[in-house]
Amino acid sequence: MKFAIILSGCGVYDGAEIHESTMVMLAIDKNGGQYDIFAPDVSQHHVINHLNGEEMDEKRNVLIEAARIARGDIKPLNKYNPSDYDALILPGGFGVAKNLCTYATDGVDFKIDTVVEKALKSTHEAGKPIGALCITPVLLAGIFSEADLTIGKDKNTAADIEKLGSVHIEAGPGEVVIDNSNRIVTNPCYMLDSSISEIAEGAENVVKAIMEMDS
Repeated sequence: MKFAIILSGCGVYDGAEIHESTMVMLAIDKNGGQYDIFAPDVSQHHVINHLNGEEMDEKRNVLIEAARIARGDIKPLNKYNPSDYDALILPGGFGVAKNLCTYATDGVDFKIDTVVEKALKSTHEAGKPIGALCITPVLLAGIFSEADLTIGKDKNTAADIEKLGSVHIEAGPGEVVIDNSNRIVTNPCYMLDSSISEIAEGAENVVKAIMEMDS
């Protein structure tokens, strides 16, 4: 299978979670798949110093930052066409809630980047599976109603998923929730207090579940 991966920058506090992103790539490769990496060509919501957690007085671009994880081999998300891929997968990180949508600031009233929304809707309409890790299921809940999703066990975020019209199902570190009707697979990753080996397990289980959907 050929996957498209959407990143939201580089770094857990203001972009894509690097461990989750890398483990998704590893899982796809390890299981015989291929992938291309995409990111929206937009400004980051803000920049966080990952050493002390403080906001920095500078501006960065999501696509340029995500290129760090992709080793430069990345495409702007507006070039994504679901007909070129078998599945779409999104690692987590606060960039999802800050750069791909405004959940971090607006809660359940969040807005979604138009290019991101188009990519997700067109993939769904084409009948292609979508994988989502960590906080990303909240983004999916803003688009797809009555989906079965998980962000682990965080009650406040789970309640927001329910408010948006989807169903939250509790899950542990390596566990996945599979919504066969919507063709969505989710895993909590660092929404739980997980180790990096548990992140690897969760990412691989998402990838395997997606591959098994079309086997």
